[in-house]
Amino acid sequence: MPDVTAKKSCCKDRPRCKRCPVTLKRLADAGYAERESKREYAVDRSVPKKVLAAARAR
Repeated sequence: MPDVTAKKSCCKDRPRCKRCPVTLKRLADAGYAERESKREYAVDRSVPKKVLAAARAR
């Protein structure tokens, strides 16, 4: 997932999808993604499974 474009809004799925803006912001706050523009993120390829699961949790 190198360059990811966030969706315009959350679709309220459980767990959140990988392109959800909330998920990408949580990954950026944890240091595994870098925000490039308003909706584009550069995501690290080696995100641990537990970190991704925590970012996608409701």
